[in-house]
Formats: sequence, C-alpha cells, structure tokens
Amino acid sequence: MERRKSIFPLTFVIGNSSSPKNWKKSWPELVGYRGTAAAAIIEYQNPHVDAIIVKKGTIVTADFRCDRVRVWVDEGGIVYITPIIG
Repeated sequence: MERRKSIFPLTFVIGNSSSPKNWKKSWPELVGYRGTAAAAIIEYQNPHVDAIIVKKGTIVTADFRCDRVRVWVDEGGIVYITPIIG
C-alpha cells in the first residue's frame, strides 16, 4: 500500500491554536472599550488579523478579508459596533 504525501503542514492536519477553527472571529465584549485598547486585545487574541480603527462615518471598501478586523469607534474613540473579521 502506497502512502500519499499530504500537501498540508502537519500542524494544520493535527489542529492546534493556529488552526482557523480555533481563532476568535468576533469580539462583542469590546463594545464600550477605547478603540486602541480593543485593537490591542483583538490582535493578542487572534495574531492572524490586523485590527484597524475606523472612525464613525468613514467610507470603507466592501471587500471581505479574513485577516482584517475593523474596530468602529465614535467621536470619543469608543467602540460602538461589535468588531468582527471581514
């Protein structure tokens, strides 16, 4: 019986904290936090994303990116929408 070589790295096949299914995808608990603190927490809890602070009313692209979290803040710099991947 011939064994086929996997094209996936062993860590992905076995699964660990770097597996996509284990990464945090939304942060409802950060509503009410300062935007800078929320961005730091997001990047700590999911090191595979960039948290970008966006001021209320800013026009942004509609594309989905699995490596981005927009942290929407009001005029006072407080998160007012649940940050999610996208």
